[in-house]
Amino acid sequence: MARIGNVTADQLLAGTNVLSRPADEFDNDPSVEAMWAMKAMEHAEVYFNILCSVDPKYLKLTPHDELIYKTFREVFPDLKVDKIKEDELKSPEGKAKWRPFCEQFKDVVEDYSFGTLLRADCEGDYSEENSILTTRIQFYAVELARNREGHNDDIRRKYKPKQVTEKS
Repeated sequence: MARIGNVTADQLLAGTNVLSRPADEFDNDPSVEAMWAMKAMEHAEVYFNILCSVDPKYLKLTPHDELIYKTFREVFPDLKVDKIKEDELKSPEGKAKWRPFCEQFKDVVEDYSFGTLLRADCEGDYSEENSILTTRIQFYAVELARNREGHNDDIRRKYKPKQVTEKS
């Protein structure tokens, strides 16, 4: 049976079913948190491989890229996206500014609030030191800006796509 780390394919499928249930049904269950972390890491791995393979200026992340980018730059015109500081996203002031931005996409972008990993420094790969847990819409906003403004251009020269962990 195929395994990812210490988890079998059957366990992953069971986890997918569990993760589709309403969040208020769960306490802080470590196994659920681990499944969310695995899903976030899988998304990060796929996205980084895409960045290593194609010119980021041509990437389309959602059907709503134009709206997300335009709104992001209206709300955050001076936010430097090349190097993101976690407190810009998670401090009380940061949350107060980001929350209304994120909420306006709840009926537009599927899974807008899913936990997603964002590279703090766009010049680096995902690592424990270079990853921030954000919402999916924050990830889209920052990465769209990085792609359109040329901050991700050197990734293809610095890194090669990695073999993705086999899944079944």
